[in-house]
Amino acid sequence: MWFVFLSSQKKSILSEHSLSKHRHHLNQLRNFMDAGGSIKLVRDRGLDHAVEKEKNLLPLINLKNFIKGEPSKSIPISVIADNRDRLKIPYRPIDFIRQCPSFFEEFLPGGIGIHPHIRLTPEVLNLDAEEKLMHQSDSYKQQVADRLLKLLMISEIHQIPLTIIEHLKWDLGLPQDYIQSIIPEFPDYFRVVGRKDHAFGSENKQALELVCWSNELATSVMEKKVMNGEKSNAERKPIAFPLQFSTGFEMDKKYKKWLDDWQKLPYISPYENASHLLPKSDESDKWVVSILHEILHILVPKKTEKENLLLLGDYLGLKSRFKRALLQHPGIFYLSRKIGTYTVVLREGYKRGFLIENHPLTTLRSQYVHLINTTVKDSDKAKMQGKGSQQESKGKKADEKAELVSNNGEEHKGEICELSNAKTEEASDTDDVDDDEVQSHGASHKTSSNYRAGIVQKVNLDVKKKPLRNSRRESSPGQIQLKTMKRTPTEVSRRVQMHSKQKDINSSQQRSKSPTSRARLTS
Repeated sequence: MWFVFLSSQKKSILSEHSLSKHRHHLNQLRNFMDAGGSIKLVRDRGLDHAVEKEKNLLPLINLKNFIKGEPSKSIPISVIADNRDRLKIPYRPIDFIRQCPSFFEEFLPGGIGIHPHIRLTPEVLNLDAEEKLMHQSDSYKQQVADRLLKLLMISEIHQIPLTIIEHLKWDLGLPQDYIQSIIPEFPDYFRVVGRKDHAFGSENKQALELVCWSNELATSVMEKKVMNGEKSNAERKPIAFPLQFSTGFEMDKKYKKWLDDWQKLPYISPYENASHLLPKSDESDKWVVSILHEILHILVPKKTEKENLLLLGDYLGLKSRFKRALLQHPGIFYLSRKIGTYTVVLREGYKRGFLIENHPLTTLRSQYVHLINTTVKDSDKAKMQGKGSQQESKGKKADEKAELVSNNGEEHKGEICELSNAKTEEASDTDDVDDDEVQSHGASHKTSSNYRAGIVQKVNLDVKKKPLRNSRRESSPGQIQLKTMKRTPTEVSRRVQMHSKQKDINSSQQRSKSPTSRARLTS
């Protein structure tokens, strides 16, 4: 009996000793960033594409809802410019609208004024009708209510201001009028507390408050995967988070050892209050990671802007821990720098850049994105058509210039042919001069004069059609020029001298044969 008592006492002492040793080990562990460690972030092209493909989609939907809320279903561009910041339009509203002709139509209403008005296109109205039917379905309302309830249970005081929910409304998939359409239908889930001050520039002090706790929904995604939904707070078990690093990420030994020890730490549920932990301990870091992991899982696209998370973290008193966790765990969270801001993406929710979980809202937003891309393709096609018309006009101008040149060539052709005929007639009167020599001299003269006129090609064609008279054989100007090029300069000069002497002799003979010359001789 005494032995049993000593053995049981020994076991209790050993268990207390192991527990104290484990606590000492936890106290010795320090946060990796606080210990001087550094992590080099690497880009992920797939996740960057998942963020970038929805660029400007939020301001487009905001503007769509803004126009749809007007009784006339149209709005002046000046009113849109006044609400630019609230609608999150990134640049000049008129340029933003004109870049999306498949979304908006610009028109000038008669008798109202000179400012253009904007209305929605039929394609957008059809998608908006589908979105409205989806928001009115009971299954969708239940999903939205469950997400809001989970978010309220994560909060320590089970309350979240409506201003913070407004920042997360897009990623939570809340309809535009969720305060009137969702919250009143779930009075056992939550309620709106506080009062709304209608004064200009005053802050909305209303908040969404938890009404009833749900043990079924207060189970994290990680716990459901490992424990099949059976939660036990009394016995915390180590749960390792799934890790996915970008291609090219280099993990040094120091970070790998720290990460292996961190994964072996006990998992603390995000729905459990663990604010008593040391802020810079690894155990507290794992609890903060579980909160961020669960929040991103609650969101429909499994991503949100970093400022939205930090705004919620500031309200929860965990802003600095949120920052540290996002930088310290690149295998769980990815920070994308696309679309002009930092976007936090849950790596586990994506595979090769595509969202794993299918949701009706993401499918509908993909149709909006497809409509934007169709607009871009049409505008590119219009630009290409514009370039083609410019090229056609340039071609027409070139044809007109060619016609003018050809007409000028036809006008000069007659004159040149007359000159060539006159020269060939003069050459035919001399019987002793070689015909080839005369043809070569005439061809060279025509070529030099025609080159100055810019119509060499036309003259050559005309010579082919009309060969020189009294020629022994038909030869092209190319052949004539080739003959002259083969002769030496001395031979050419000798032949020219002979030609000039023969011409003088002929002229003297003609003068002697004339009647006036005979009269002078007889006198």
